[in-house]
Parts: sequence; structure tokens; C-alpha cells
Amino acid sequence: MKICPKCNRQCDDNTAFCPECGTPLPQQQYNDSQQYNDSQQYNNFQQYNNGGGYGQPGYYSASRFGITPRSIPLCIIFTLITCGIYGIYWMIKLNDEVNIVSGEPQATSGGIVFLLTIVTCGIYGLYWLYKMGERCDRIKGVNGSSGILYLILGLVGFSIISYCLIQDTLNKAA
Repeated sequence: MKICPKCNRQCDDNTAFCPECGTPLPQQQYNDSQQYNDSQQYNNFQQYNNGGGYGQPGYYSASRFGITPRSIPLCIIFTLITCGIYGIYWMIKLNDEVNIVSGEPQATSGGIVFLLTIVTCGIYGLYWLYKMGERCDRIKGVNGSSGILYLILGLVGFSIISYCLIQDTLNKAA
């Protein structure tokens, strides 16, 4: 078991990030002969991270992972021009980038989300919107109800607005 240096939560050995606070976990286990200072590691992380998502400590900075901000109006225009094909690409990228920034890289990939949405005739897409709202709240460091908002927008046919809100969260994190 790994121990999170920030919140002291026990995590699985194969976990790279603490599921509680998003802090990166050490890649190797330390024994008594190795000097390991949790606070020093956290300070080094903060210097490398430059504050993370929305200035909240413990969240990876999106730019570290090569996530660059997207223009929301251009994404909407490309989705309309391509009759929704760019919207599929956008959904896949949003999913993968939110997974990385929220510290859940092992979560369902964007391709699987798209496949499950097709197979379930859109029902999984509504569930996905709800989960993205929860992850976006974690990225922002708030205890909000964005998941419910995204779900309602999806139910009334305005999923693209949910995509815009998710992209806005990622842009601010980057």
C-alpha cells in the first residue's frame, strides 16, 4: 500500500494519484534506509505544479500534460460545420483530459465512452455528463452540483452547452 504524502490516505500500489486529493503518489516504495520527507515532496510538487487546477493544491496543472486551451466558439462552429463529427472528437478529448486533470487517469477512456453511448442509444452519454460534472467540480475544488446541471442540459438536448462548460473548466485549469 502507498500512503498519500498530503492527506495520508492509503492507496493501492498501482495507483499513480491519490483518489482523495489528487496528489501524485511516489513511484517506488521507500524503506527505512532511504530518507523520505513527505513535506519536502509536497513542496517540490507545488513548485512543479504552480498551484494546479484553479489554484487548488493537489491538482495537476493541465499544461504539464500537454493540454492546451481550446476556443469554445470554434469548437461549436466546427461541430456545426461537420454535422456533429467534431463534437464526437471533442467529447472524446474532453473525457480524456478531464480524467487526467482530475487525477483519475484509470477512468473510462473517451473511445469507450463514445462506444457505450452508441450501444445504449445515448443513455450512457447522459450518465457520462453527470460524472463529468462531478469531476469538473473536483477540478475546481468546489462541492457543487454541476453533474445535475450537465445531466439536465443533456436531457433537454443541449449537451453541447455541457461540453462548453467542461471545456471552460479545462481552459481555466490549463
